[in-house]
Parts: sequence; C-alpha cells; structure tokens
Amino acid sequence: MIYLELIYVFFKIGVFGFGGGYAMISLIQFEVVDHFHWMTMQEFADILAISQITPGPISINTATYVGFNTAGILGATVATLALCLPSVVLMLFVIRFLFANIENRYVQYVFSGLRPAIVGLIFAAALLLMNTENFPDAGIGKNNFSIVICAATFIASYFYKVNPVLLIVLAGACGFLISS
Repeated sequence: MIYLELIYVFFKIGVFGFGGGYAMISLIQFEVVDHFHWMTMQEFADILAISQITPGPISINTATYVGFNTAGILGATVATLALCLPSVVLMLFVIRFLFANIENRYVQYVFSGLRPAIVGLIFAAALLLMNTENFPDAGIGKNNFSIVICAATFIASYFYKVNPVLLIVLAGACGFLISS
C-alpha cells in the first residue's frame, strides 16, 4: 500500500510541479508533512538542506530520500521514478509541439503567462522555508545569526556572484563555529 501512495503522491507532484525543483518544494511539503505525515517539518527541513548540497535536482533528491525513509530502497526507487515519469512523457510531446509552433503568438502568450506563475511558486517555497526550523534563533532578544547568514549569502550570491558551493561551505562553517 505504501508503494501505491508513494507513486500517487510523487506522480501527482511530477504532473503539477511546474517550474522545477524549487517550485515543487511546497507541493512535496504539503503531501509529505501535512497530508500523509511521513515526516515532521524539522525532518523535511533537514532533507531539503541535504538535498541542496548533494548533486542532482532538489526535487529528485527529496523524493528519493522521502521514499527511502518511508519504504527503503524500493520506496526510493518508486518515488524517484514516479516523480520523473510525467516530465519525461510531457517533454516528449512538448518538444515536438514547440518546435513545430515556436513562432506562434498564442504559444508565446502561454509562455508569458507561465513565467510569473513559476516565480510565484518559487517565492511560495521560499516563504514556506522561513520558519523556526530554519531560523531557530530569529526574533527579538535572540542572536539572529541565522538571519545574518541568510542575508549575507543572498547578498554575496545575488550582487557579487560568489560561487554557491563556496557559500554553502562558508555557511556550514559559520553555523559550526557559532554553535560550538
């Protein structure tokens, strides 16, 4: 039964998760934490952190971890394949259609409507991650180191184009030094 639930959840996320891995985070969080209760919000925040620093797309890494945590190796395989299958099938059809109609103004209208929606989904995912599990020391009368690390990482990445790998290593080192 758990395998069918994993297939259902991750296939549905694969079908409706437009915008890439970060846009899928809110969908995955709803299903895994809120609906099926396969893990807590703290566990979900931890797997997101791990999924971001391991190679590969965040949504696939997250699906693999959730499947493994829920039903072992077979669960990881089922969840990963269920997440990827809709994209593969859809891309086969979309690529054919797109190459045949790329200059069509209606196709261009659809793309101009999808872009802001995808940005909105990514923004929603960012807001979902702004919680006490990710910012445990935030607030009045607290040290707010996590907010400082977040702001410094954003500034270094966005304005100074610092390598994200370096930022991850530095943020991890700061967290280690601060909590030691």
